[in-house]
Amino acid sequence: MSEKIIIFDSTLRDGAQAEGISFSVEDKIRIMETLDKIGVDYIEAGNPGSNPKDIEFFNRIKGRGLRHAKLVAFGSTCRGGISVEEDANLKAILETQTPAVSIFGKSWTFHITDIIKTTLKENLRMIEDTMAYLKAMGKEVTFDAEHFFDGYKADPVYAIETLLAAQAGGADCLALCDTNGGTLPFEVRDIVIDVRKKLAIPLGIHCHNDSGMAVANSIMAVQAGVRQVQGTFLGYGERCGNANLSSIIPNLQLKMGYDCLTEAELLKLTSSAIRIAEISNYVLSGREPFVGKSAFAHKGGMHIDAVMKNPQSFEHIEPEAVGNERRILMSEVSGRSTIIQLIKEVDPNLTKKSNETTQVMNRIKELEYQGYQFEGAESSVKLLILKELGKYKPFFVLEDFKTIGEQPHNKEALSASAVVKINVGGQSEINAAEGDGPVNALDKALRKALEVFYPSIREVRLTDFKVRVIDSKSATASKVRVLIESTDGIDIWSNVGVSTDIIEASLIALIDSIEYKLLNDIERNQNNSDE
Repeated sequence: MSEKIIIFDSTLRDGAQAEGISFSVEDKIRIMETLDKIGVDYIEAGNPGSNPKDIEFFNRIKGRGLRHAKLVAFGSTCRGGISVEEDANLKAILETQTPAVSIFGKSWTFHITDIIKTTLKENLRMIEDTMAYLKAMGKEVTFDAEHFFDGYKADPVYAIETLLAAQAGGADCLALCDTNGGTLPFEVRDIVIDVRKKLAIPLGIHCHNDSGMAVANSIMAVQAGVRQVQGTFLGYGERCGNANLSSIIPNLQLKMGYDCLTEAELLKLTSSAIRIAEISNYVLSGREPFVGKSAFAHKGGMHIDAVMKNPQSFEHIEPEAVGNERRILMSEVSGRSTIIQLIKEVDPNLTKKSNETTQVMNRIKELEYQGYQFEGAESSVKLLILKELGKYKPFFVLEDFKTIGEQPHNKEALSASAVVKINVGGQSEINAAEGDGPVNALDKALRKALEVFYPSIREVRLTDFKVRVIDSKSATASKVRVLIESTDGIDIWSNVGVSTDIIEASLIALIDSIEYKLLNDIERNQNNSDE
């Protein structure tokens, strides 16, 4: 049996402190459900003593059972000069009725004397009394030793004393915090090794990313003996963020042999990261390790040739192990063999010499001459190949559309409207919408019409929209290339459209995006039924 590493997620608490992220109560509930489904062990959900939103969240989920995870309420030790029974923060924590709590206390003498302005002795009393009180109330308690690594460097004897106080109070786990994010991996390793010699209970690690070392520091801490890892999905957090669990988990499990999630849960890593990013209204970077759409994307011709012969040549793990997929990008440096590989994904029986292959390649050449560029838009290429091979039946036909742009008197008003008429299986549907510009209005109207037939379209939203002028010498008659990126909270895909009319180019890309989503739904349902 592999040794178990406890995964402690604080996306709902630390992640909420990131610039540009503001979770509603509903957002927090949806993220909690996603984390529970993927098999996270602890979900630190907020500080009920700090804000009304967290109080409302805990009230909403009180008594609600989770499939796997334990819910954690977060707060501080009792304040100096106050007994644990009188402390308002501890009362708020107990009112949440969570089975586990996480309590932070000071381990750096500087913070004790200059920030919270109490004595070193009183700080030890605050830690031990708080642990003992919460244990007496039946709680599982993790003590977060805030600024531990800075505290250890300044005064290792006292920093250890804070941990011993928490241990004496009955804490279940002691999390060593690199709160300023300035410690280096070799320092983390050496300090953890020393701490382990002096403590008798399990240790955890809580790292921030201010030096870009949070993932490395967390892994070094595990190697040195830590068995609880705290972090956030996608590394959300204050300043430069927290340790990124979507990188830490696969590194620990696939490369170091530790048990973090089940194999089935690890397969959901990419889709869970996409869903959390979607709920957070955060554009997921394509270069995100393991879960980004570029994590296993190959563009250079020699790289592609090598990957086709043996994926290990340019891939450090199998992308499927974390629920991601290999992508072969079409570009001026990838070579025509890329097209052959994409064709074979649709029909494995076709070869370079097949007539159908020549037909597809000629069509791609024709579109490239017109200004299409398919790099990063494999979804459009897949649809094109299916159509050229006669293997695709459209989900709908756009019979007519009209857009009207205007300059509203009220500058905050929507500036355009659109009407679309579609046909699905002989049944027509007309719908209209207003938007910020004609493309936005057209997008809204098209979705409203299609949702009548395909409710899953509601899940789709655009995450990126790029316009490139192809032949600028033609001035306002120039062709434009529109590239859009879409997500349904599970997958991310890109599509391209080209025209001298920016609205038509946008519409081509939008229709491809929707058709790809509907095709993907069918394939996903088939895969689920096969399982």
